[in-house]
Amino acid sequence: MRHVLLKEAATSGIHWFLIAIFVVFGSIRVSEASLESGAGGPVIGPAPQNVEDVLVAEPDDLVVEPFVENLEIPWDLVFLPGGRAFVTERPGRIRLISGGRLAEKPYAVIDTASIGEGGLMGLAVHPDYPGQPYLYIMYTYRIGTRVYNKVVRLRDDGSSAVEDRIIAERIPGYRVHDGGRLAFGPDNMLYVCTGDAGQATTAQNIQDLRGKILRYAPDGSIPRDNPFPGSPVYAYGLRNPQGLAWHPQTGDLFCSDHGPSGEFGLFGNDSINVIVKGGNYGWPLVLGDVDMEAYEDPVVFWPRATPPAGMTFFGGKLYTATLRGESLIRISLDKEDDDYEVRSIERLFATDWFRGTYGRIRQVTAGPDGSLYILTSNRDGRGTPRKGDDKILRIRFKR
Repeated sequence: MRHVLLKEAATSGIHWFLIAIFVVFGSIRVSEASLESGAGGPVIGPAPQNVEDVLVAEPDDLVVEPFVENLEIPWDLVFLPGGRAFVTERPGRIRLISGGRLAEKPYAVIDTASIGEGGLMGLAVHPDYPGQPYLYIMYTYRIGTRVYNKVVRLRDDGSSAVEDRIIAERIPGYRVHDGGRLAFGPDNMLYVCTGDAGQATTAQNIQDLRGKILRYAPDGSIPRDNPFPGSPVYAYGLRNPQGLAWHPQTGDLFCSDHGPSGEFGLFGNDSINVIVKGGNYGWPLVLGDVDMEAYEDPVVFWPRATPPAGMTFFGGKLYTATLRGESLIRISLDKEDDDYEVRSIERLFATDWFRGTYGRIRQVTAGPDGSLYILTSNRDGRGTPRKGDDKILRIRFKR
């Protein structure tokens, strides 16, 4: 059941009224030191789900095993045909894993600007790999004193990878909110997450690449069926999207997004959304299930800080890594007509809302062996490193 906050008949006028407020108040860079509460802050709706999160500190249906240890802030993991895998490290290295062993020498070294949350982030592999031997990465870089994000294609020659083509560049960056996730969809198009780079109002400007989901063809061209002609923008109104996953039955694209961490005096309000072509997800005008015609409501909304990161569908359920939440969230949901009904939300490995057995988790990836793999992020300056961190852990499910 949807929660009606404002009558739909009024939503169009309210949307432009809120835009006007942010023209006045929103031009200030939003830093982690918050703006005054209420100074043009968003309208906040309730959570759409009718279930509470359940903490499951010791799940009895799985076994966790070490896979690779002593990584430096791993960000993304992609498995290749033949059992190999690539993992990115935020300081700028792509590492090869073969036969369960981490190669000592980096497969590629990227000249990144490791500022704050920036550096080497997302990784994707061409849908026709190895016939099309291309890797795609997103990373932070500098031009003078300015910080930007870039998406490039690398050519894999079998022993190393070198830059082959620029897909997107000069996407404004910052020390926070760079987005960074890359993924190829079932349509063989490349989807790119970008954050608002600390300037909230950019998320509502479709002429600006911040706070968006971008969509490119594998060669970097802009698909003709994108919603805004000549633009890579596929969806907008996002703050810091961190995860992408397609539902295996419906084909719907799910995306995790971080809510405010001090902006307008607000914290939390993280979400999982179904991304639709041309959809507006509200930031910084609305948060939660506001039921306004102008905005897409989330499927899951956490008023309390979670924040969700990488995600994947596995065994009919949605798994989402969490950072501050220090857990792997497992969500059971069904599609009814045009909406998703959430049946349950489990926080695996969570001993408290902000404490978990393995600390901060950046990404979860399904492996070819029927296991899940999670990447810890305890050396990123916000976690508490444990022995062997950072690491990749393998999750085997009991039959």
